[in-house]
Amino acid sequence: MAEALWVPIVAGLFGLTIGSFLNVCTLRWPVDESVVSPGSHCPKCEEPVRWYDNVPLISWLLLRGRCRHCEEPVSVQYPLVELATGLVWAGVFAVHGLSWEALRGALFLTILFGISISDARFYIIPDEFSVGGAVFGLGLSFAPGGLGWLDALIGAVVGYAVLWLVGVAGTRLIKKLSPGRLEEAGVDQAMGGGDVKMMMMIGAYLGVWGVALTTFLGSVLALVVFGPISALSKRLVPLGIFLAAGAAVAYAWGDQMVAWYLRFAGIAG
Repeated sequence: MAEALWVPIVAGLFGLTIGSFLNVCTLRWPVDESVVSPGSHCPKCEEPVRWYDNVPLISWLLLRGRCRHCEEPVSVQYPLVELATGLVWAGVFAVHGLSWEALRGALFLTILFGISISDARFYIIPDEFSVGGAVFGLGLSFAPGGLGWLDALIGAVVGYAVLWLVGVAGTRLIKKLSPGRLEEAGVDQAMGGGDVKMMMMIGAYLGVWGVALTTFLGSVLALVVFGPISALSKRLVPLGIFLAAGAAVAYAWGDQMVAWYLRFAGIAG
């Protein structure tokens, strides 16, 4: 009972720190800046942030959301991302205990969260999240429990191939049905390379069934939530956000959803 209590608490505190670093990654990687140098600083006055003003969540609250030096407001994104990441780590470790699967799941969901923020703000999915995440996923597939290395490798390959094919087909269809639409949006492909590499990463964590479920859920969410906005504004859909949401659902409830589908289709007893 004691272990069941302290494990998610410690994981949550560690998750707050990961969330602080995630803020830096989502702001710097999309614009090709280092996450190491320069250190944390105020975006307004550019004064370095001291360690005691960089304590996750607490420092923002104590400073009332303002820079200590220039007193300019500091975005609420910082504490919200830290808090959300801390809750993710606490939740996953509460479910799986102190295990490799808990580490794998917490990292996966953190990467998905980072991708969502980057894609929403910059329409960019940095390779550090997608390719780097795929490397972590394949590496953790050798750990006990979870997806085996072969299923992870096949999932990564299939994930990349599926979305690449969807992108090629989508580009041809848009050019045929709506000539000039892609040029108006400032792109030459319907599917960005970041989305394709992101699906490779998802396959490394979830396998082939996870790729199929993520693609379906992400596409439906994108169509329902962003479809009307895209039709009116002519903006392309930031698909990474919806694929991330679909992948998170697939990670949490994918086995149950696939089992239900197989029973519904009469494939499984």
